[in-house]
Amino acid sequence: MTKKKKQDIKEADNEVQENAKTPESTKESSIELEEKEESSSKKKRAAKKTKVSKEKELEEKVNEINDKYLRLYSEFDNYRKRTIKERIELSKTASEEIIIDLLPVLDDFERAIKSNEASEDCDTIKDGMDLIYNKFKNTLEKKGLKPIETQGNEFDTDFHEAITQIPAPSDDLKGKVVDEIEKGYQLHDKVIRFSKVVIGQ
Repeated sequence: MTKKKKQDIKEADNEVQENAKTPESTKESSIELEEKEESSSKKKRAAKKTKVSKEKELEEKVNEINDKYLRLYSEFDNYRKRTIKERIELSKTASEEIIIDLLPVLDDFERAIKSNEASEDCDTIKDGMDLIYNKFKNTLEKKGLKPIETQGNEFDTDFHEAITQIPAPSDDLKGKVVDEIEKGYQLHDKVIRFSKVVIGQ
């Protein structure tokens, strides 16, 4: 056998071997492709699952917030109704304490009227009236009532209401209160009735 023929045979053998390897190589490529597709599919499923999980988590949070809001609204509504009820009850009974304290004064007036029916002593009647007046005045002062001082003071719109103006009896009374028509009062430093006064000009 010549050298050239041997070489041709060798090349033919190599070509057969290469052809024999090709199906195996194709098979390996196919497996790799399937693995890639499966991996891609898994990633897509995982991403979809993550998206669904996040949506579910957000939905749960929204439901939780709504539940808290409804609870707070319900509590506030109950509080509002309770305070309205308490305010109504307070307005009905606000004067109860002062009336209870004034009842003894009313009793004294009734006793004085009954006693005066058979009495002709004016001094006794006067003394009885003074006692009742002082008792009544002290009761109101204990509740925080106090008169507004006006005579000879500068006119002050925070405390006084001018009824009229007259020529001042003296120069030092100009712009000041020269007479008081109706006494004013404060309750715990709040003016509940302005003093009606006459001002010197």
